[in-house]
Amino acid sequence: MWIALTHLPTAASAWVNQPFGFVGAAEGFIFLSALFTGRIYFRIVERDGYPAMTRKLWARTLRLYAYHVLLLAFAFLVAVPIASHGDRPGLHNLLDFYFLAGAKQAVTEAVLLIYRPPLLDILPMYIIFLLFTSIAILLAKSIGWKAILWTSFSFWVLAQFGFRSAEHTFMMRYIPTRIPLNEMGSFDLWAWQFLWFVGVWLGVRWAQENLAIETWARRAVVPAVVIAVFCFIMRRKLAHGLELGALEFLFDKWHLGPIRMLDFAAVAALLILSQPITKTAAIRPLVLLGQSSLQVFCVHLLFCFAGLTLLGNASMLSGWRQFALLSITLTGMLITARIFSKSEAKNEGQARTQISSGLNSACVTNLAVESEAVGADLTASTSVARGSKGANPAGFFPHTGKKDQPDVMPDGSPRAMVRQRVDAQPAPQEELLVRHPSPPGHEHQG
Repeated sequence: MWIALTHLPTAASAWVNQPFGFVGAAEGFIFLSALFTGRIYFRIVERDGYPAMTRKLWARTLRLYAYHVLLLAFAFLVAVPIASHGDRPGLHNLLDFYFLAGAKQAVTEAVLLIYRPPLLDILPMYIIFLLFTSIAILLAKSIGWKAILWTSFSFWVLAQFGFRSAEHTFMMRYIPTRIPLNEMGSFDLWAWQFLWFVGVWLGVRWAQENLAIETWARRAVVPAVVIAVFCFIMRRKLAHGLELGALEFLFDKWHLGPIRMLDFAAVAALLILSQPITKTAAIRPLVLLGQSSLQVFCVHLLFCFAGLTLLGNASMLSGWRQFALLSITLTGMLITARIFSKSEAKNEGQARTQISSGLNSACVTNLAVESEAVGADLTASTSVARGSKGANPAGFFPHTGKKDQPDVMPDGSPRAMVRQRVDAQPAPQEELLVRHPSPPGHEHQG
């Protein structure tokens, strides 16, 4: 929902594009996708072993790639002919490399994930990160996560000093292609991979029942409030013309600057602590959107192309057109969600887990066995509501500190017996939460 409102060329985009400071939908997408990837696939490792995890993860990656190719086909076969007429500058600017380099080069490099036009650059980043996730999980078995995270952090630091540009210049000497750096996607993958691997690591710890996230959030509440308030004020000042000058790199969105990282951590901590309030936003329509978020994301892009077509030479839709576009888009997303929400579980080959109705909902989430809770958590995050019916009311992530867990479950059965029953059940369905930072034609700045 959040990302759709951000992308559509309507007045709503100005209100939902990074409203809380220097943190937006892109950070939420990357982190939550990594978190659930780490949790779900590490549970597969524990149940079926590393080969099974690798097969399932690669199958998921190929499925995402197929969706991306379908989106590219729509862009090149439908959007390009419309944009070529010259009276749709928003749509033309979205695909300008296609017109400059020609169809052969643009299509070839897009299929190879080299050419990544605006709006179509978030899925390639996700696909590339997934390719390295199975390697990271396997490597962590032998060298541990500390070495992996320090290596990832080192590349993030290098990215703050222009590593992406230097790498692009070096690679162009040996690869027979001449694609400008800005046509390879807005996101600096060398920087964003750090947020991804932190999310995977936390997801693995969650699967291991070693993630006392509420305790961490309570300890950081004071600095989190200070950072969040500072970034909120700075964001408002930038909107009114404040110039950052030499300090701009600290707030940079595409290179995931240090201030953005701090702001994301601060907002996440505050959302964890405010879960009892924000969980009320996890209504049924949002749950459905989260359960089929991959298909919903793809459909919303089609409406974005339609909006850019209606836009013509204007900078923003106005009047009844923007109301109609918003209404039709949201309706189309909900219809798509209802169609695909059930088939998603079937396609993944993972049945929903059935838990006794006598179990306390918080304990169900702590055991991480109800796929509806996973979908609800993901969906709630799109509307900045961290939680869902059935989720742990104490925090964003289930608290798994063993010292706080009773030895007897609410239905009177020993915890060990419940754990044994749960482990015999299939893993919860994997959910995809896709985000994108800003609409085409809008500002590309922190």
